[in-house]
Amino acid sequence: MAQIRVNDLSFTYEGSSDPVLSHVTFQIDTNWKLGLIGRNGKGKTTLLQLMMGTYDYQGSIYSPVAFDYFPYSVSDNDGSRTASELMEQWKPSVQLWQVLIQLDQIHMDAECLFRPFSTLSFGERTKVMLAVLFAGENEFLLIDEPTNHLDEKARQVVKDYLSSKKGFILVSHDRDLLDAVCDHILAFNKSTIEVQSGNFTSWWANKERSDTFAQSENEKHLKEISKLKTAADRSSQWAAKNESTKIGFDPIKEQRGMGTRPYIGSKTKKMQSRVKAVEKRINREIEGKKDLLQDIERVDDLKIPQLSFYKDLMINVYDLSLRYQDAEKPLFEGLRFQVTKGRRVLLKGPNGCGKSSILKAILQKSDLPDKSERARLPGNLIVEGTLQVTSGLIISYASQDTSFLKGTVQDFCLERQLDLSLFLSVLRILDFSREQFVKDLSDLSEGQKKKILLAASLITPAHLYVWDEPLNYIDVFSRMQIEKLILTYQPTMLLVEHDVRFAQTVATQIVEL
Repeated sequence: MAQIRVNDLSFTYEGSSDPVLSHVTFQIDTNWKLGLIGRNGKGKTTLLQLMMGTYDYQGSIYSPVAFDYFPYSVSDNDGSRTASELMEQWKPSVQLWQVLIQLDQIHMDAECLFRPFSTLSFGERTKVMLAVLFAGENEFLLIDEPTNHLDEKARQVVKDYLSSKKGFILVSHDRDLLDAVCDHILAFNKSTIEVQSGNFTSWWANKERSDTFAQSENEKHLKEISKLKTAADRSSQWAAKNESTKIGFDPIKEQRGMGTRPYIGSKTKKMQSRVKAVEKRINREIEGKKDLLQDIERVDDLKIPQLSFYKDLMINVYDLSLRYQDAEKPLFEGLRFQVTKGRRVLLKGPNGCGKSSILKAILQKSDLPDKSERARLPGNLIVEGTLQVTSGLIISYASQDTSFLKGTVQDFCLERQLDLSLFLSVLRILDFSREQFVKDLSDLSEGQKKKILLAASLITPAHLYVWDEPLNYIDVFSRMQIEKLILTYQPTMLLVEHDVRFAQTVATQIVEL
């Protein structure tokens, strides 16, 4: 067992005045299974890139072992090449037999190594890359969100595989994965960084206790300051009142001794000294408690402006079959379900089974407030069977695709006819900093892009909210915010999402494909 030490690490992207990492210091062991968590934009992926030597930085990173990073880079031209060819550039030192051993452990057929990479599913690509990643020796592995876009079955395979390994950092927002895999947590808090033994659930329990204690101490602290300020104000008023009694003193007209004026002056001076002493105590109290609440996640509640629909039945699906024009066979056949008022229906099934296509078929038959979103719907989807969308139904849609986002926040709101101030307020609740409001949307992290789409959906009044994998790249804290929102307002929803905890918490009905 050896240690990796990060000391006083700071980094700012070129052209930006806002540092991503500032004076970061921590140390970890090379045999840990470390979960790295934090809000979107806190620098988790950037830290991994710095450890890989991608950028120049200030401070130091010491490691007795080499690093390797998931996911490996795959260009557009690499799609026609096989994984067995690509692994030579991903990890030149690894042998084929080593990868085959890992493929067996991750329950993957070796023939996938010899197919064009573009023909592999998201799950197959993830498994191949992980097999290559863990095929090396004497390395500490940096794994960046391996379960995004994976269905539940593929997530379970990845979870079981990583549970059997050690010596890695795992960046993930999947609470189920973090609990099953990790034995330590590296948390990027709001102002500090901490390392704790345990998984996500134990870390979160500790954080809630710590936050509760800090808030309790802060209340005591505020009461003490209030008392001290009251005492200071009272002494200050006494001093001013006493000082005023010596002004205009005439010993001939007033029956006072000649020592009265000096006596009043001395007493006033003592009172003023007492005021200054109390003010010093107040400043010490403030200084001593200034960092008390620095890491508390102040999670403001979100709201959703759901419209009331005149009918209970919104969507009726009966013996539905979907097929794309150039496909030989349908995605599925004989599907039946309904979406009724107040229900939250979650579509579940493996990647490629047609979940997103169902949403798109429904959107084509509905009234979408966002016309730009309608323009991106496929025109080659053939619907057979019954797909009824009740007349007058208004749908707010959040796509899983973020690749079209570009331009400013103002441009985005103008195109979608959104209230800019309301949109920015929701983004602030989702932990956007004001510096991010002036960036081009294409320069935001994937998690921040997803928040853009979710915020747009949240402020769009609708009868039905249709979200396609809304939690991909979204941080843990925002996931819990969204769960609380749904449970509080109970909007009618049709969802595609593979996050196990989220599905268990919010879904009232699950439709298996």
